[in-house]
Amino acid sequence: MIGLVENGGNGGVGRCQLKIDLCRSKPLIWRRVVVSSKISFARLHKVIQFAMGWKDCHLHQFAAGDIEYGPADAELGLKVLDERRYKLLDIGLTPGSGFFYQYDFGDNWEHNIRIERVLPPNFSFTHSVCLAGENACPPEDCGGIHGYYELLEALASPQHEEHESVKTWIGGSWDAASFDLEKANNLLKRLKV
Repeated sequence: MIGLVENGGNGGVGRCQLKIDLCRSKPLIWRRVVVSSKISFARLHKVIQFAMGWKDCHLHQFAAGDIEYGPADAELGLKVLDERRYKLLDIGLTPGSGFFYQYDFGDNWEHNIRIERVLPPNFSFTHSVCLAGENACPPEDCGGIHGYYELLEALASPQHEEHESVKTWIGGSWDAASFDLEKANNLLKRLKV
């Protein structure tokens, strides 16, 4: 466990720095976050939602190697381990290693998550923090990454046959390069360690 001291130990809360990339996005849509090394996958789901800018309207799951973690719901028929019972520590904390997060099985938003650094324990660490990021999270239900780029194309061209309908659907204008770090961190403050 690379010298991490668990919560309640003499050294404070062990932490990990993660880089979250939205797969197939160009320019890359990404976030860098610091989380507790003991964060559950259920809580990590919330961190990703807040940091990326998703609205938590769809199903999700994590995959680390051949093991999948997700919501425990027998009605869904998903064969995944209960994400509330497993922690980031359970998959190992090796810098450079990674795992995947999938959000919205219809639009199939895939995220590559890489462990960048294991940080020293810290007594003052009370909630996850977003350190940086670039580019706007796509709007929900826009048809996945290909649908998102079609939406941007229609917005950019007033001559595009769907320009007005897309503009109305999106609520006016859309800045694909925007990312509000302060907003992400205000949301993350709600998630105590």
